[in-house]
Amino acid sequence: MVDPVGEGLDRSLEEAFTRPVPQSAQARMRYLVKQLKGTGAVARLLGVSQRTVERYVKGQLKRPRPDLRDRMEREVRKRWQPKVRERARKKASTTDGLILSTRARFGFTAAPGTTDDARVRDITQALTPQWADRLFTARDQGASEQQLQNIAAEGLAEMYFRDNNRRAHGLGVEFTDIDRVDIGL
Repeated sequence: MVDPVGEGLDRSLEEAFTRPVPQSAQARMRYLVKQLKGTGAVARLLGVSQRTVERYVKGQLKRPRPDLRDRMEREVRKRWQPKVRERARKKASTTDGLILSTRARFGFTAAPGTTDDARVRDITQALTPQWADRLFTARDQGASEQQLQNIAAEGLAEMYFRDNNRRAHGLGVEFTDIDRVDIGL
């Protein structure tokens, strides 16, 4: 996993899709051509020739090599149902929040003599709309994966470890060695 939090945010928005993403190479290529308004733009985006794009659109080519197939799928998913994606993001950021499920190493920094050693934990925690908004806003503004992980760690620290700031005041949480991150709406 290269970007577990960023990819988790993307997957969470994909849960809201109301129609399936195009599956065939021809359907994916047609969708990209329609979205980018031309075969030349799609060719530049995917790193192939304009003629190759035209062949996929016509159905003359059907089975892209694995790297092209993955790029096509990623680009189609990124653009699929933008209004549905935006509604889901807005709902999570204003009323519903997110469910963050992770397996990672958590360590704590607190007052001297109260620090726990870091250990791997499985945690599933609801995060308030405030944390959902912070994560989505940071993602939209081009935050790095480390910055997204820091925001997620702050959210888990507040909601899980400090029980919505009702206990363990001043407890700082370190979120490292991430095994998995799943984010749901």
